[in-house]
Amino acid sequence: MTSSTTRTACVIGAGFGGLALAIRLQSAGIATTVIESRDKPGGRGYFWQKDGFTFDAGPTVVTDPACLRELWELSGADMAKDVELMPVMPFYRLNWPDGTNFDYSNDEPQLRKEIEKLDPADVAGYDAFLHYAAGVYQEGYVKLGTVPFLDFKSMIKAAPALMKYQAWRSVYSMVSKFIRNEKLREALSFHTLLVGGNPMKTSALYALIHKLEKDGGVWWTRGGTNRLIAGMVRHFERLGGTVRLCDGVERVETLGNRATGVRTKSGWSGTFDAVASNADIMHSYRDLLGDSYRGKSQAKSLGRKTFSPSLFVVHFGIEGTWPGIPHHMILFGPRYKGLLDDIYSHGVLPEDFSIYLHHPTVTDPGMAPEGKSTFYALVPVAHRGKLNVDWDVVGPHLEKRILDEIGRRLIPDIHDRIVTSFHYSPKDFSQDLNAHLGSAFSLEPVLTQSAWFRGHNRDDVISNFYLVGAGTHPGAGIPGVVGSAKATAGLMIEDLLG
Repeated sequence: MTSSTTRTACVIGAGFGGLALAIRLQSAGIATTVIESRDKPGGRGYFWQKDGFTFDAGPTVVTDPACLRELWELSGADMAKDVELMPVMPFYRLNWPDGTNFDYSNDEPQLRKEIEKLDPADVAGYDAFLHYAAGVYQEGYVKLGTVPFLDFKSMIKAAPALMKYQAWRSVYSMVSKFIRNEKLREALSFHTLLVGGNPMKTSALYALIHKLEKDGGVWWTRGGTNRLIAGMVRHFERLGGTVRLCDGVERVETLGNRATGVRTKSGWSGTFDAVASNADIMHSYRDLLGDSYRGKSQAKSLGRKTFSPSLFVVHFGIEGTWPGIPHHMILFGPRYKGLLDDIYSHGVLPEDFSIYLHHPTVTDPGMAPEGKSTFYALVPVAHRGKLNVDWDVVGPHLEKRILDEIGRRLIPDIHDRIVTSFHYSPKDFSQDLNAHLGSAFSLEPVLTQSAWFRGHNRDDVISNFYLVGAGTHPGAGIPGVVGSAKATAGLMIEDLLG
């Protein structure tokens, strides 16, 4: 029971960012309610269970586990009691159409052997790249990753570090400065795709992902990423927080330049001292704040920005176990830059594609019935603003083409082995997650849409309305949205508890 003097907060959306923020607020003594429109928490960390198989919607890669453990440590609790993390090794196996494999990990001797296989001259270049990535990680992630950028002065303050590390260059361009082998250039630049960024355009600051993985490892949550979400919910509720499911927020109520509460689709309403949105940034302003002048003007401004691509994901469960297929694979297509241009610029659905193949049962057999395996195959596609197709028609054809390619390269009789399968398209991102244009990662992570140029952790006009998640600083990915929660929580706790 909260006292009449207890400060209250509402968090819209139970994704990773929303739950991380809610845990921080509740740990600080702010009575927090999380409101989620879907039947399960998780946002992009949703899951399905079909025919004995567990399918995570994604994400599948857990990096920087320390940022997650901190959420429990705030109240003296231990994450390990709620969540079991399992190491993934190699981090990824990269495979090219000519049959070349490259196992990417933080096992230094093994990694150097893998580099030597591609080009012995690039071992020294890799060392130089690693030194660069370590510097960017320190400046961009450790120092700035959880700091809110509320005014342009904060951007000016960060400028010397951005200049020092040539932040205006792309990740691919910076990797190419150190590395001459084209396959290795792809191996060291593809990471930006995991947060929605084009390696040819995304700021070189994102090279920090390499250092992040190297230091913290790549992990899997036993039972699926959904078990990490479940652990976060359990911890939040244990602290006294409230989660409302199956009833999405329809409006953020405002009076002048203050948010006064929320109204949901069922007609329920609540008054709160502060409101934070983990919903899609365009949805937050255009729809949830659509009755206010601020909501309309900010939605208009967001409409001029560029958004990340969408994804097409095929989930499938098959007969047999596959110890030779690692947990994560990247099956590169015949083109790299050309394919990226088609997705990010041209907005066409190309004949070729690169596939991110997720095979959790090699690490965690419990994700499938005994003797069977769970997979998903993810392909980046242009968002709906650039690629306006009927996914109900195109989806089944693209699903077959993706499975055909996996069959050609890894599992010859894949179609005979399939027990269950379904796909998730840009249309689903729009419908289930209110994602603007069906974007899978919100605003595109280019330099001119980063830090102060991204959504602000606290709104500039509505003084007690806050943002958390991929659309605000620092951006997408689990460490990114958990970092945004730390930045936003700092502001909210100071504003509410002073």
